[in-house]
Amino acid sequence: MLGQRRSASKLRKWNGEASPPKGKTMIRKLAWMCLATSVSVSFGVRMTRAAAPFYEGKTMRIIVATSAGGGFDTYSRTLARHMGKHIPGHPTIIVENMPGAAFMIGTNYLYNQAKPDGLTIGNWIGTLVPAQVMGRQGIQFDVRKFAYIGAPVKNHDLCLLSKASGVATAEQWMAAKSPVKMGATPPGATPYDMAAIVKEATGLPMQLVAGYKGTADIRVAVEGGEVHGLCGLSWASAKVTWKKPLESGLVKIILQNTPKAHPDLPDVPLSINLAKTDMGRKLIKAGIQDTSAITYLYALPPGTPKDRVQTLRRAMQETIKDPGFLAETTKANLDLDPVTGEEIEKIVAEFFNLDQAVISKLKEILK
Repeated sequence: MLGQRRSASKLRKWNGEASPPKGKTMIRKLAWMCLATSVSVSFGVRMTRAAAPFYEGKTMRIIVATSAGGGFDTYSRTLARHMGKHIPGHPTIIVENMPGAAFMIGTNYLYNQAKPDGLTIGNWIGTLVPAQVMGRQGIQFDVRKFAYIGAPVKNHDLCLLSKASGVATAEQWMAAKSPVKMGATPPGATPYDMAAIVKEATGLPMQLVAGYKGTADIRVAVEGGEVHGLCGLSWASAKVTWKKPLESGLVKIILQNTPKAHPDLPDVPLSINLAKTDMGRKLIKAGIQDTSAITYLYALPPGTPKDRVQTLRRAMQETIKDPGFLAETTKANLDLDPVTGEEIEKIVAEFFNLDQAVISKLKEILK
């Protein structure tokens, strides 16, 4: 009888009236852990599969807000050839150029007309961020509302002059008796903004010839003798799109508009060291150097679903590590120094906290 009561007591404990023996508790915990892990993995797989049907069979666009043939276009077309492999569903990606008004037309289109469905990516220039802070006309967007994907490289801004200019050094430029003609876009893109800031900060004699759609058009103008050079071309772009003129000596890099010299250009002086005043140094820092990380940015229209934003952020970071992409960028001599979408968001926000005196001066210079 006593043995029967003990057996019944054990049976009631297994039926939930009390805790099971210690060894069996461990078995039960392990069983629950395995089940939870299985559910978590299954959920992650379902999420990945859920993204695939949307992009599967789709065609995505990268809208490059400047003309074909320049650095922006080169990076975008290289990304387009590889990024689809890293997006669930493997969509086709094409590039469309939408130049005009110093990147404004393409950027306005992305903000106001492109569907926020994750199928349209915009490649526009980071100088439009301080442009909004300064209240530039023509801006029909709020840079704080774009969804940023990232940037493949930080800009390393330069000033270059042709051999025909007769100027081979910064010292010769400073001593020039007549202004050097510099090709430029309208205000809002680097070829105008960088040149105008350098001119104000250093006093270098230059005449801005504005109106070109992009650096590819300015290169043609330099080769044809219409102008003698430009500021606002990155080293990443210059060594690819201006490779032959640089190698032949028809064009020479005169200044670097960066905090420090590029390892490839150790003997080229920094424009900030030519600045005549403290305000001049602040103008170069805020107007040129602080935009370097966001110059080649990629963004989605406001309202793009967050899961698709994250999918494309991951895809860009994975593409930049992709062996095929790396092989192509190495062959094309393209620099890579990536910036994440989250980092771009932070930099954009910081521009809205600039010192008002600097903002006012930049607004005066850049019109």
